[in-house]
Amino acid sequence: MARLLLSSLKEAAVVTAAVAAAAVGHQSLLGSIKIAVVPVAKVFTLCFLGFLMASKYVNIFPENGRKLLNGLVFSLLLPCLIFSQLGQAITLQKMLQWWFIPVNVILGAISGSIIGYVVVFLVKPPYPYFKFSVIQIAIGNIGNVPLVLIAALCRDTSNPFGDAETCSTQGTAYISFGQWVGAIILYTYVFHMLSPPPDLEDGNLPLKIHQKDASPENVPLLEQEDSQTDSDNSRKGKIKSFLVFVYDKLKLKQILQPPIVASILAMVIGTVPVLKKLIFTRDAPLYFFTDSCIILGKAMIPCILLALGGNLVDGKLNILATMFEKGFTYNTITCAGPGPGSSRIGVRTLVAIIIGRLILVPPAGLGIVMLADKLGFLPDDDKMFRFVLLLQHSMPTSILSGAVANLRGYGKEAAAALFWVHIFAVFTMAGWIILYLNILF
Repeated sequence: MARLLLSSLKEAAVVTAAVAAAAVGHQSLLGSIKIAVVPVAKVFTLCFLGFLMASKYVNIFPENGRKLLNGLVFSLLLPCLIFSQLGQAITLQKMLQWWFIPVNVILGAISGSIIGYVVVFLVKPPYPYFKFSVIQIAIGNIGNVPLVLIAALCRDTSNPFGDAETCSTQGTAYISFGQWVGAIILYTYVFHMLSPPPDLEDGNLPLKIHQKDASPENVPLLEQEDSQTDSDNSRKGKIKSFLVFVYDKLKLKQILQPPIVASILAMVIGTVPVLKKLIFTRDAPLYFFTDSCIILGKAMIPCILLALGGNLVDGKLNILATMFEKGFTYNTITCAGPGPGSSRIGVRTLVAIIIGRLILVPPAGLGIVMLADKLGFLPDDDKMFRFVLLLQHSMPTSILSGAVANLRGYGKEAAAALFWVHIFAVFTMAGWIILYLNILF
């Protein structure tokens, strides 16, 4: 009788433990769904408010105002956010620990390109848009969208990454540390991949033609005493021409955007202890500058989301892209949803780009990050570090890739692709975030 009672008690204990574990797992799943969906819902709410203010019924957020706000975000607010957050978080030791972040961006571009080539080869888009479709699948948004998601996620008190300030500072620093690599990829690899369409090859593209100053017959005879001076000038001219050639080939005007300059300055100052104590330490003589950047940086998230929502009025998405011709010149791409760009690419190609970018690329990125973790390339017990790496593979197509495409003659096609990819990304990002949180925690 005692044995029977003991056996019954053991079975009851096992059943109770199983029920408790199931309840905890169910609660954990619901918590993950909440943590993943709430940031996306916040982003949608702010975008909707921008859309409402720009609509014809309210009309207090006109197109000119949106362009000015876009320029303000890109040239001031975003660089201030990056400089303040990255500069406070980074040190020389941490920079050595974070080496896999830029490598992850490069591996993401490589794996995305491979997947893009396979998908595009199977879909067979119209001839001029083969490489264009590959780029739309390969290059993701590793800057603005992850920053917005991290900010919204960290504001939730139930987020699994700790207190809001630490969560936001670490997440922003990790994302900012990889942006400079993304800019180099955009204006080297992407720029050369997007060769002009056939209708622009006949001379419509602006070409720089370097003409010689004069023909040999028209050059006056020089006196013998000036030959040494002319030789020096000629040598200096060759050096200057070489430097200009390298400058143009490396596309430094396009690469050195305000957010990238802010990232470089933050890394340089943050890794030099004397400068870091002088600028980024509280009660330091120059901390007022950092504090001013923090105040401006906090305005970046709401401003960029209001502008994004306002740009969606009448089915259009105005995307800010900065090309540096002389100083800072802002070009705007008008991104219509179902427009001429959609008809040129074709529905089949658009669907392939959406599936490739949002469905096929993230699992490859998950494999890259998990393999790097097993090989010991990632910092120990840093969940936010891994989460940011995974986010880099799960974002929609880079908005600045649309700017490069516009320069190369694919403006309308890039506009259509960016519009639809970002629409569907609202749903896929929530799903991937749920999966990542369940893997990490």
